[in-house]
Amino acid sequence: MAAAMLRIGSIASRGTLMSVTPCSTTRRTFAAAAVIGATETIRNFGISAHIDSGKTTLTERILFYTGRIKAIHEVRGKDGVGAKMDSMELEREKGITIASAATYCGWTAQGADHHLNLIDTPGHVDFTIEVERALRVLDGAVLVCCGVGGVQSQTITVDRQMKRYEVPRVIFVNKLDRYGADPFLVLSQIRKKLGLTVQPIQLPIGEEDGFVGVCDVIARKAVYFEGNQGLTRRIDDIPPALSERVTQLRAELLEVLADLDDQFAEIYLENDEVPEDAIHAAIRRTTLARTFSPMLMGSAMKNKGVQNLLDAICRYLPSPLDRKNTALLADDETQEVTLQTQADAPFVGYAFKIQDHPQAGQVTYMRIYQGKISKTDQIMNMMNQKRLGVKRLVRMHSDEVKDVPAAAAGDIIALAGVDCESGATFTDGKQKVTCSSMFVPDPVMSLSVSAGRDDQTRFQKALRRFQREDPTFRVEVKQDTFETIISGMGELHLDIYCERMRREYKVETLQAGEPKVNYRETITQKVAYDYTHKRQTGGRGQYGKVIGYFEPVPDEEKADFKEGIDFVSKLSGNEIPPNYVPAIEKGFRNITAKGMLSGNPLIHMRCVLEDGAAHDVDSSSEAFQAAAAGAFENFYQDAGPVVLEPLMQVEVTFPTEFQSQTLQTLNQREGSIQATRALSGDTTLVEAIVPLRRMFGYSSELRSVTQGQGEFSMEFREYEHMPTQKQEELVSEYKKQRFQERAA
Repeated sequence: MAAAMLRIGSIASRGTLMSVTPCSTTRRTFAAAAVIGATETIRNFGISAHIDSGKTTLTERILFYTGRIKAIHEVRGKDGVGAKMDSMELEREKGITIASAATYCGWTAQGADHHLNLIDTPGHVDFTIEVERALRVLDGAVLVCCGVGGVQSQTITVDRQMKRYEVPRVIFVNKLDRYGADPFLVLSQIRKKLGLTVQPIQLPIGEEDGFVGVCDVIARKAVYFEGNQGLTRRIDDIPPALSERVTQLRAELLEVLADLDDQFAEIYLENDEVPEDAIHAAIRRTTLARTFSPMLMGSAMKNKGVQNLLDAICRYLPSPLDRKNTALLADDETQEVTLQTQADAPFVGYAFKIQDHPQAGQVTYMRIYQGKISKTDQIMNMMNQKRLGVKRLVRMHSDEVKDVPAAAAGDIIALAGVDCESGATFTDGKQKVTCSSMFVPDPVMSLSVSAGRDDQTRFQKALRRFQREDPTFRVEVKQDTFETIISGMGELHLDIYCERMRREYKVETLQAGEPKVNYRETITQKVAYDYTHKRQTGGRGQYGKVIGYFEPVPDEEKADFKEGIDFVSKLSGNEIPPNYVPAIEKGFRNITAKGMLSGNPLIHMRCVLEDGAAHDVDSSSEAFQAAAAGAFENFYQDAGPVVLEPLMQVEVTFPTEFQSQTLQTLNQREGSIQATRALSGDTTLVEAIVPLRRMFGYSSELRSVTQGQGEFSMEFREYEHMPTQKQEELVSEYKKQRFQERAA
């Protein structure tokens, strides 16, 4: 088993786990510096959840209990300091996480010192790419659910992302000190809405303000969090009133594990008293197999349950050795190669995030999948085939930088001063492989931006930098009007980047237009095309003939074609030489990037090429590209084209006394109410589907009707046909715009 024997600097851990007897008290004390030992003791994990579920507060406690920080500061604390991981000024002002932040710490569990690489991710859907890029490289995750809000829209999104990257997770139900908190209602929602096999391994002691600790279902002991900032974990007997419930939960846990794990089933059937070690081992195996997730409970704000969560992270989540990582051959991306988590193997690393640092310059976050990397090494960027020297290796603690001499397989590190793109694969130059890229959702909103002449240099620099940092931030300059259009995941997303331009890049003259919805077009009918492009201008002419059909992509295949069209060649003869087929595909893709109804890109359309003809002299790639464009322009209207608009999944929480007013605001915005449920005695949550075009300005309206107490979140759900009248208005506006542009 490979080991990465690299010292990471001083990480003080507040104590080590000690065996305890009933009614004894154990106090966490500062221990010696942690060292990265065997790779099996590394835990690369992220903390993800719906907004305001307490992720950053939980991360702050983890850093405190592991000794990584000396004092706790709250996200919206009165001291004005803010949580450690919210290092951006805008994050501290708004009280939300905007960019994922990495850190590292040490924790002793099961008698072993563990090295933890932790990434705190945003909960707001506008910054979902931060969750994508984190889960792409992490081995495990903590899914945090609010004990009051339960499973909410972004919880579902995060769950989908964890499944996409096959990331094992433990679940932490937070905020059990809050009025209306109900962990077993949350458990029911997790099973129903997320489809997960989950079983609690803890039971809360006390409710709401009376929440003081948890019952360990496996050990059948009570754990109380006492003393200054919950540093003392006192182990005691289960309260008599909870004894029967703990016995029941333990029996249910064993039955679930026996159904999922054959090895445990044998032990379960052969023993009246199942050993605790066997239970823990079964939970670990099923968690790694992603057939089971253990559920823990606590309140990060009240300093309860966090140390037990750290124990569970070390005990149940995978080490880098437990995960299978693969890459693709650079010269044949259909061939998969298994990467070896070994320090003596050829180096392979993946750059999953870049950011500007005021002192270190560009910082490139990298997951090392194979081999090792040291300062002064020469590595190759497989994206552009350029070699570069490693000038500086660092570990990031939020915005703090610590130099290290080397790092090895299984670790997460950062390179300072390296110019590269997010998503680049680095190797030693001998290993010709590339790592698969992350999933990047399409922007749903755009707005125009401009800056004065004196700010143009800084303006353009900011746009280039933001595009490199964030794959969901797009920039387009319209060729006809020279207008700069930025696109992103929502109003907040674009607002943040505009504000960053003003603050970080001093673009004081920045002007932003009104947000606009990113519509799409598609077809509803199958239509055959037969088109010949022929042009003779003296000398060599142009000739290309294409025959085939356009058809809508079936519903069951749409998930594979979120953006753009699907091109299929069914040529059987040599009427069209094979070397012209790529030009035909390019012609279709270029022309469908701007639909004829509204000027928006087409999606969910298949272009099938069946036949055609070529001329020995006049045919060329240019001619066949023009033939494809002509086929689309001449037959598109016969395919029943329609405009699609983005529908948003909206969740609104508000005091119950304002329910009728809040529902009215959604109805007036063409919202379709999906569910209404009480979160507590005086708070209600409404789920609705609303067209994005009707959500502008909703935040102000909601504050008005709820006296400033209502909150909402939304995320993209799907593209759907626009109502006929709205489509006609949009098409008419586009035609008018085109007429004015031609007349200018």
